[in-house]
Amino acid sequence: MNPLDEFSILPPVTGSPSGSGIVASLSSSTRLQYLIDNTPAIIYSSVPTGDFRMTFVSNNALNVLGYHPEEMLADPNFWFDHIHPNDVPEIFSSIAKLFTEGERTYEYRFRSRSGQYVWMHDMLRLIRDQDNNPVEVIGSLTDITKRKEMEEALYKKGEEQQLLIKKLQEAHEQLLQSEKMASVGQLAAGIAHEINNPIGFINSNIGSLQKYVGNLFDVISGYEDAIQKQGSNDIVSKMHQIKEQADLDFLKEDIQALVSESMDGLKRVKDIVQSLKDFSHVGETEWQEADIHQGIDSTLNIVKNEIKYKANVIKEYGQVPLVKCVISQINQVIMNLLVNASHAIKENGVIKITTGCEKDMAWIKVLDTGSGIPAENLSRIFEPFFTTKPVGSGTGLGLSLSYGIIKNHGGRIDVHSVLGKGTCFTVWLPLRQEAKNN
Repeated sequence: MNPLDEFSILPPVTGSPSGSGIVASLSSSTRLQYLIDNTPAIIYSSVPTGDFRMTFVSNNALNVLGYHPEEMLADPNFWFDHIHPNDVPEIFSSIAKLFTEGERTYEYRFRSRSGQYVWMHDMLRLIRDQDNNPVEVIGSLTDITKRKEMEEALYKKGEEQQLLIKKLQEAHEQLLQSEKMASVGQLAAGIAHEINNPIGFINSNIGSLQKYVGNLFDVISGYEDAIQKQGSNDIVSKMHQIKEQADLDFLKEDIQALVSESMDGLKRVKDIVQSLKDFSHVGETEWQEADIHQGIDSTLNIVKNEIKYKANVIKEYGQVPLVKCVISQINQVIMNLLVNASHAIKENGVIKITTGCEKDMAWIKVLDTGSGIPAENLSRIFEPFFTTKPVGSGTGLGLSLSYGIIKNHGGRIDVHSVLGKGTCFTVWLPLRQEAKNN
C-alpha cells in the first residue's frame, strides 16, 4: 500500500487557470508527491512486523542523509542497521508499545552517508484496516542535530554554572570557617586574659598554702616531741587521744595530696588555655615558618576529650624542619582528621600520628583503626556537603575545607582505606612557598 493513497481524498488545489502556481496545475497524487518530497522531514512507511522493512521513503532522504530512497528500500535491515548502537536498546525495548498506543516518538542518532551520526526526531504512527489489523507504519524523520547541539551547549553552560556555584559555595564556606577560626582566636585571647590572672594568684595562693600547711605540721610534730619528752602521762595520753580523733596522720597525707592534685589541675588549665592560643594563633593569619609538631600537640590537647574514651594516641615524630604555612589553617586540617578518626572508631582503637620529610615536602600521617571508608565513597569524600554520618551529625565540609587549605598551600592529601580495618590520611606540605608568598 502506498502511503500516498491515504491522502488521495484531499481536494485539488484551485487557482488561476493560467497556471500561476506550479502545484495548482498538478493532479492530487502528483501534488502530494511534490509536497512530501519538499517537506523538511523524511516521510517513510514500513511493514508493521519483523524488522520493520521500509516500503516507502521520500526523496528528501537524499538531501538530509545522503541516501537514495531506492537503496534504503533495497536493504530490509537498513533502518536498524544505521541507528547508533547506544540508541538501539531503548527503541527495541519500547517499540511494542506502538501496537497498543498507536503512536510513538523517538530521538536517536542515525548514520548518514558521510559516516557521521545525525540526530533524528522520529514520529511513528500505526495504520490499521477496517478490521483493526495492522497494515503499515508511517513515520516522519526530522533532522534535529542543531537543536541537540544547542541543548548540549546549554547543558555544558549549566555544568559550568554549577561548577562556578560549587566553587562559590566552597569559597563562602572557607570564608565562614576563617571567620569562625578568627572568632575562636578572639575567644582564646579573651580566655587567656580573663583566666590567666585568677589562675596566677590561685596558683600562688595554693603554693603558699602548701608551704603553710607544711609549717603547721612541723609545729605539731614539734609539740608532740616536746610533750613526749617533758609532759606528764596525762598530757601525753590526752594529746594522743586528740591526734586519734582528728586522724592527724591521714589529714597530713591527704592535705598534701589535695594540694598537689590542685596544683596539677591548675597546670592543666594553663596548658589548655595555652594550647587554645597556639591552636588558633591569635592575630597570625600570615604565612610564617612554623613548627608542625607544636601545632599537632596543641591540636591534640584541644580534641583530647573527643579521643580519650575511644582510642590511644601514638605519636612518632620524625625530623621535620620549620614549614612555611598558615599554621592555624594546618592545625584546623589536623583537627578535622583527628575528629574524623575518632568518629570512625567505635571503641578501644588506635590513632597513630607520624611525621617525616621527603625531599622538599613534609608529610603528616593520621592513621586510625576504625571502620574504614567504602570504595565507592573514596572518590567523593572531599566533595562539599558529602557525608555518611546521620543527619545532624556532620556537615560534610570538614574534609572539603581541609582539601582546599592544603591545595592552597601547594600540597595534597592522600587517602588509603580498608573497609573494617581503618583509614590513613597523608598530608603533604611543601617546606617553602617562595613563588606564592614571599
